[in-house]
Amino acid sequence: MFNALVVEKDAESGKTSAAVKGLELSDLPAGEVTVAVEYSTLNYKDGLCIGPGAGLVRNYPHVPGIDFAGTVESSSDGRYGVGDKVVLTGWRVGEAHWGGYAQKARVKADWLVPLPTGLDARAAMAVGTAGFTAMLAVMALEDHGVLPGNGPVLVTGAAGGVGSVATAILTNLGYGVAAVTGRPEAAPYLTSLGATQIVARDEINETVKRPLEAEAWAGCIDAVGGAMLARVLGQIKYGGSVAAVGLAGGAGLPASVIPFLLRGVNLLGIDSVMQPYDNRVRAWGRIARDLPMDKLEAMIVPASLSDLPDLGRDILKGQVRGRVVVDVNA
Repeated sequence: MFNALVVEKDAESGKTSAAVKGLELSDLPAGEVTVAVEYSTLNYKDGLCIGPGAGLVRNYPHVPGIDFAGTVESSSDGRYGVGDKVVLTGWRVGEAHWGGYAQKARVKADWLVPLPTGLDARAAMAVGTAGFTAMLAVMALEDHGVLPGNGPVLVTGAAGGVGSVATAILTNLGYGVAAVTGRPEAAPYLTSLGATQIVARDEINETVKRPLEAEAWAGCIDAVGGAMLARVLGQIKYGGSVAAVGLAGGAGLPASVIPFLLRGVNLLGIDSVMQPYDNRVRAWGRIARDLPMDKLEAMIVPASLSDLPDLGRDILKGQVRGRVVVDVNA
């Protein structure tokens, strides 16, 4: 027997409920590798899957958790042996496939990545999908010529998981970071991560009639989308880039093509779910090298499986700061 957070759906009312329950190995879905999970984490998608499902969960009962890190317990795939340390993010694990909110998980070998030297399971889950996405965004900006000497990089939704890690990585690489937040009380936290400028959300949250404004930012990592992204595009310096990672402000984009045509601005879409293996390994290697561990530690909010129903509701309300690290064995 092992413990897991199990989400069930009432057939009559359609309502879901989540509770920690005991499962057996035979309950796990098919896969080549069984992992003794040590830590998981909390993302916005996890909040949806713990609660209403939002179309992400296909079948009930369900075990959420889109990330996990731990030790291989058994494997029928030659790439992984008993005792190997591994990390998993994406591939719709925790959505369509049972995930990491359990002491055991069974998955396809293709979905795993070896835990890089310099990271343990707890640190890897302090990073999680949010930090992995942040690193992908930083790499995309670099690949498109956004360098530390070009000017400040704007980070929207900066107090969230992606924004927190992006701020710490960019600062460590020598970039000036302007952090956008709607929570004034988050300013000291963002400054501690290295942000040199705090931008109030209200200052940048609405579109303007002018398609171009003064050139302010060499680049941007945007977790908000919607009107804010449209506004930011008109403030990017010539040849700069915006890495779009989220849609907390809406999926629409009320923007003009003028920034693309007159300033050569690049809008870069960042997907963390279906990233190919080689780029995953590259990103995790960069995380181990370029994310200051002291800054990562400052982001951590510890949790257990039993804390997740409440935390899932909180993250959907935008009330979670930093990185929740779930000790599934606590």
